[in-house]
Amino acid sequence: MPSAQSAAERIAALRSEIDAHNYRYYVLDEPSVPDAEYDRLFKELQALEAEHPELVTPESPTQRVGGAALAAFGQVRHEVPMLSLGNAFEERDLVDFDRRVREGLDLPAGDLLDDGVQVEYSCEPKLDGLAVSLLYEDGYLVRGATRGDGTTGEDISANVRTVRNIPLRLQGSGWPRVLEVRGEIYMPKAGFEALNARQLEAGGKTFANPRNAAAGSLRQLDSRITASRPLELCAYGVGRSDGALPSTHYDMLHALKEWGLPISRELKRAKGVEACRAYFNDIGERRDTLPYEIDGVVFKVNDIGQQRELGFRAREPRWAIAHKFPAREEVTELLGVEFQVGRTGAITPVARLKPVQVAGVTVSNATLHNMDEVARLGVMIGDSVIVRRAGDVIPQILGVIAERRPADARAVAVPQQCPVCGSAVERTQLIKRGKGRETISEGSIYRCVGRLACQAQLKQAIIHFVSRRAMDIDGLGDKIVEQLVDKGLVGSPADLYQLTYEQVFALEGFAEISSRNLLKSIDASRNPTLARFIFALGIPDVGEETAKLLARALGSLERIQRALPDVLVYLPDVGLEVAHEIHSFFEDPHNLTVIAQLLERGVTLQEEGDVHPEFAACASLAGLLDRLDIPYIAATGAQRLAERFGSLEAIITADWLDLRQVERLNERAARALRDHFDNPANVARARAIEAQLREFGMHWESERKSSEGLPLAGQTWVLTGTLEAMSRDAAKARLEALGAKVAGSVSAKTSCVVAGPGAGSKLAKASELGLKVLDEDAFLRQLQQLEG
Repeated sequence: MPSAQSAAERIAALRSEIDAHNYRYYVLDEPSVPDAEYDRLFKELQALEAEHPELVTPESPTQRVGGAALAAFGQVRHEVPMLSLGNAFEERDLVDFDRRVREGLDLPAGDLLDDGVQVEYSCEPKLDGLAVSLLYEDGYLVRGATRGDGTTGEDISANVRTVRNIPLRLQGSGWPRVLEVRGEIYMPKAGFEALNARQLEAGGKTFANPRNAAAGSLRQLDSRITASRPLELCAYGVGRSDGALPSTHYDMLHALKEWGLPISRELKRAKGVEACRAYFNDIGERRDTLPYEIDGVVFKVNDIGQQRELGFRAREPRWAIAHKFPAREEVTELLGVEFQVGRTGAITPVARLKPVQVAGVTVSNATLHNMDEVARLGVMIGDSVIVRRAGDVIPQILGVIAERRPADARAVAVPQQCPVCGSAVERTQLIKRGKGRETISEGSIYRCVGRLACQAQLKQAIIHFVSRRAMDIDGLGDKIVEQLVDKGLVGSPADLYQLTYEQVFALEGFAEISSRNLLKSIDASRNPTLARFIFALGIPDVGEETAKLLARALGSLERIQRALPDVLVYLPDVGLEVAHEIHSFFEDPHNLTVIAQLLERGVTLQEEGDVHPEFAACASLAGLLDRLDIPYIAATGAQRLAERFGSLEAIITADWLDLRQVERLNERAARALRDHFDNPANVARARAIEAQLREFGMHWESERKSSEGLPLAGQTWVLTGTLEAMSRDAAKARLEALGAKVAGSVSAKTSCVVAGPGAGSKLAKASELGLKVLDEDAFLRQLQQLEG
């Protein structure tokens, strides 16, 4: 047996050599030794480590076999959200994306003779796998996480360590001390086929496609199972970083490659949309020859400075798009059409199909969206139909093979009564509002008018109400909600807060402990943030981001309930149709009754306050005039009217001679303005909007709030770790209300760092820089002092 010193030297040499071979094999695709030689080196390392277990380290190449099963995955909050990408399905979508990018960067447009300034894009195939985040500190892999909902993922560190081409330690030099790598873990086609063959041989369950196999493998609580699966990583970007990185996406990925991380071998740059189209077509032609499944191509603006300039929408970057390939299609028979009732009462036709394999998945149901789609397709029961499935998108019927239509084919008819509760089914109306006009047409959606008297709507409404992103009532799954509704114990979300132990105990599957746990979970949900509560109400077209916006901007349930549609549209990304949905929801007596009952039964809203300073005095007289949709009065004319008269009341009461004094206001516009305000209803509407803008502090004469003079004006704060007394969002809002800027990274310009339990690299950097650091108790005391 060699001495410990000589063994340590040999082990270090073997690890270095094996890491180099792994890098050449997985990253460069240039294997330097035969497999037999690699296996010999690996076995020698295993033998030496078995003889000297004290010399085994976590980053050794042998430590990828996995460990004992975990009880559950922990949660990881992404400091930089893992956003999804917008999709392009047609060539026109890609052209529109390029146009939006050039407009966003204010680049000169082209003409018939010139394409204008072209944007350079980074191009790579869109792998069909599972997005992950890998955190390296001082060059060592310290954490792996799933994308999750983009904000919070699952800690799969033990599993990602078993993936062979993920370096446990970065190669080379020059990498940032903290580096979060984003990538896709996938299963190559050959590995997928071999895995399914092994599963069949062992009598186990086979996987439908490589993506499902990859996702299932990564979410094993026993990492030894993950280690046995043929998974690979392809890095596609960076999240957090505390050091300088190259200024282009292409060069950044090549830097990752130099540090030992595999990137796409198909990575290229393309100048302009035509070059992007050529790349897309080339990859599409070679798609079936690639060793992995792809479902499209990702195009990203290459210049990272331009990426920052373009910024983000609520859930996706403006500088990237996924151009999807045409979906795989098959032909099958439409056996029937059933109608499902959704949370908002929408009656949706669902096709029941003769089962068929589409892109590796057995499809027996497909969406028909709505009756307009049924009419557009001309589909009848009994038809042979073309079914399309694209990735995880719900299968849909693409078309009908008319020549195969049987003689006994039947038309698809909308039920006149709700299939669940028997209430009447009505077709929705679309209201189009334009300059001085309101047109009403039939919508494509049919709705059950039974509302919460309809068990389907009630069940879906409660399932949404208790969901994790809403009131977060743990233990109230779909089946339990169905029992509560079916037994008549719950007739609205408010009834959840009157459930007794005896009622819960009597439900199927409940015993003493589970009954008490559910009641505790319900009780624990009584103090939601305003944003969660608004989202939980299930207002049509109001998703989580819109709910957060309403809560942050208007600050209180009372203001949101009373807000007029014409005031709501002052909030970013709230259009007039959504504004009317919000207003209509809060005008409904039944909805108001449920909300009142929730508050009476102990639901207490958190984080209510004033209208956010961002929206104080945000309205202008000219803007209000423009929003009134008066014919022939556009933004410029509205501005001239505002400058001439100075108040809404003066404009309302202006006579013909007064209007003629407005510079460059033509007779047609003046007459339209006078006609508009000759209508008492229009005058009442305008005055009501102004009154509410004034009441909310959004009026042009309101006090404009700013951070100047606030206690923390000019300061930059950083939050890290877990806060127990409030959410990070709540802490951020309170700091901003005091004038502070809340940043995501620590620098010499940081004024203070709030470090909760679990604080890591940010706390360490703050200590290195000698910055002021507060724990949560000290932070709360300072907040109380400053806010008092």
